[in-house]
Amino acid sequence: MTAISERITHKLTAAFAPQALRVIDESHQHQGHGGWREGGETHFRVDIVSEAFVGKSRLERHRLVNAALAQELADRVHALAIAAKAPGEA
Repeated sequence: MTAISERITHKLTAAFAPQALRVIDESHQHQGHGGWREGGETHFRVDIVSEAFVGKSRLERHRLVNAALAQELADRVHALAIAAKAPGEA
């Protein structure tokens, strides 16, 4: 796990107590594209399942995740793909 993905994992775990969480560094797929930097750690995918998302729209869920990761998004992370679900959602 990279330093940034560890920070993302720690922050999302603290904020949402997820039942499931996957943080995937997809930077290698974006080499040469906008926002990519030498060393990677710029493009991530987050799959998270948490009770915190019950009754929330997709937009609200994304806003919550983005708020939890505001520092990373302002610093090194160029792109974040989010799949945020409540328990029991397919």
